[in-house]
Amino acid sequence: MEGLGINKSFWQGRSVFLTGHTGFKGGWLTLWLASMGARVHGYSLSPPTSPALFSELHLDECLENSTIADIRDSQMLSRELGKANPSVIFHLAAQPIVRKSYQSPADTFSTNVLGSVNLFEAALQSESVKAVVNVTSDKCYQNLGGNSFFVEEDPLGGDDPYSASKACSEIVTASYWHSFYKGSGIGLATGRAGNVIGGGDWAQDRLIPDFLRALDSQQPLRVRSPNAIRPWQHVLEPLAGYLLIAENACLDAEQWSGAWNFGPNEDDTKPVSWIADFLTTVMPNAEWEVETTNQPNEVSLLKLDSSKARSMLNWRSRWSIQDALTKAVEWHQAWKSGTPAQDISLRQIEEYMSR
Repeated sequence: MEGLGINKSFWQGRSVFLTGHTGFKGGWLTLWLASMGARVHGYSLSPPTSPALFSELHLDECLENSTIADIRDSQMLSRELGKANPSVIFHLAAQPIVRKSYQSPADTFSTNVLGSVNLFEAALQSESVKAVVNVTSDKCYQNLGGNSFFVEEDPLGGDDPYSASKACSEIVTASYWHSFYKGSGIGLATGRAGNVIGGGDWAQDRLIPDFLRALDSQQPLRVRSPNAIRPWQHVLEPLAGYLLIAENACLDAEQWSGAWNFGPNEDDTKPVSWIADFLTTVMPNAEWEVETTNQPNEVSLLKLDSSKARSMLNWRSRWSIQDALTKAVEWHQAWKSGTPAQDISLRQIEEYMSR
């Protein structure tokens, strides 16, 4: 783990409170932390999909405690966080789907904004917390359709409810830092990642899960925005960034707090059609077609500048987009063939670390 900069001994025996542990990114992060010896306390709604990564990884056996509850329940959240007595908090609980945010805007805002407020309040009441990492989104930026890469200082915004909610969460985080956390000895940071992919994602309205479902049912993948350009990356890439933020913020809250981009290399920022073409090339009998029905508005171009993370955290993408897509498909095929999901995932974590 020396090459990546993640210190396994730092996590050995450390109490970690992780919201959203039943989700895709939360499941991978829970397994990674547990594999390094961390005592992980999860707080989340029930697994959002069936099958679910939480169940397939048998994460109930890896966790110190798993609380199924709503992040908007401030009393329950405060009580469970207090019992966990954590030194690090990773906040991943969210409503993460853009199209669902059009269907349920009030739930999206209350979960993604007020949920963050509840967490920050609960953390301030704890005497053990040293670092809080709030996972937001690359979609938090005010996107006017330019061709530049977003940097952390760019204006925040969002037309769709999901993007706007994540911009709000960023503003709330900055407010809590300047008003309450700064000088308290608790680091408070946000992580803005690209479009994550990887094995064990069964969510609706995500390109790779939609492709694998179409492949399994012998149907063509229906693509709604083939020309949209996104920063694609394997799920382990931003998770490595979150771990590095937390480690450093525990040692120096003032220096490592604030916003951090974790995006892929420029060559891996690709249009949706490129991803679909690659997948149909590597998988026999796969094909895709354009969805012709009207779709909710989404930005057409999104790119992240991760220079800050590269220069300060020594973080960088380890897997190309081709690697990431191959790993996602390999995971799915191995799982379908009966290989335990935890074995596949731990092997890929080790492969990633060896890079």
